[in-house]
Amino acid sequence: MANIVTSACCVMLAAVVVVYAQRRSQQGARIQYEKIGSDVTMQCGTLDNDASVTWKVNGTDVKREKVEEGPRLILKGANISDNGFYSCFENPHGDRRDQITLRVGSPPKEPTVTCRSNTYPNGFYCSWHLQHTTNIPTDFEVHVKHGDSVLQVQRDPVHKNRCHVKFPELFSPMKYRVNVTAINALGKSSNAILFEESAIVKPDPPEKVSARPVINNARRLEVSWKSPSTWPEVDNFPLKYFLRYRPLILDQWQHVELSESTSHTITDAYAGKEYIIQVAAKDTEIGTWSDWSVAIHATPWMEQPVQITSTTEAESIAETTPSPAPASAEPRLGNPLGGSSSLAWSASLLVASVVISLM
Repeated sequence: MANIVTSACCVMLAAVVVVYAQRRSQQGARIQYEKIGSDVTMQCGTLDNDASVTWKVNGTDVKREKVEEGPRLILKGANISDNGFYSCFENPHGDRRDQITLRVGSPPKEPTVTCRSNTYPNGFYCSWHLQHTTNIPTDFEVHVKHGDSVLQVQRDPVHKNRCHVKFPELFSPMKYRVNVTAINALGKSSNAILFEESAIVKPDPPEKVSARPVINNARRLEVSWKSPSTWPEVDNFPLKYFLRYRPLILDQWQHVELSESTSHTITDAYAGKEYIIQVAAKDTEIGTWSDWSVAIHATPWMEQPVQITSTTEAESIAETTPSPAPASAEPRLGNPLGGSSSLAWSASLLVASVVISLM
């Protein structure tokens, strides 16, 4: 048993050593980037054209269709599955001469760029993304100008495809220009957008939306909410709000636009029906409406039915309920104390007493 355990441990250790050695080798390998669909040629170091070599990928023989010309390995129509760690060994002694990490991908197409100010008047942020993956590392360069002035760009520490820019001045008639360039080993592509300050102002949705029923009123709901916490100066730059609500049984929304108020009483709710409620926000002067807040559910006030919770309550209810009259009133024989049977028994005793006295 001990020999089996020892052998298993040796096999596992050997596998770990191989993986570690391979990773160490890959770290020293040069990286070769190639375009998807192209014919890829890998050169084994600086060996002469008449050298004889053997190629391996990820430690095994190269099994896909290939052409070997002296120290060169040619892969026709390379694709993502050809990615890997290639090594070449010179024959006949099998000395390793070169290591190549092959990465097959695409040059970037122009990125999609959007900008928005949800912290007005402090600044705005821009974000970007590629509609098609490149499968290889791609970096981005961002340049922002306000008129002829170049603005400082601060990259977001969390979102790698986002940057932040401060407004150099407010209510400026000059436009902003944001240019984003995507760059990788196979090429680059740029896209620029032009906008005015007022066009990108868009608050975050209102927060802490709640709704509660109004006691003894089956058609009212009191709705309240808070301004978005990201909006820094709600007193100097007030927000207006847009409320929408509908019962679950209907698809049509009802809308109410409110000026700066953070509460509203719904007065036309259907009694006993559950409602969906959402709120949006917008600067009172410029910009666009925010997205809708998280939907909440609420039901108007309903009178609760009386529930019996004890035997005493049940008996009290029974006492107040009149009993039905009996279907018949026939006397029960053999019961000298009950009903008309008692009268008959008394009459019989009287007759017997008279007879005895006459005798």
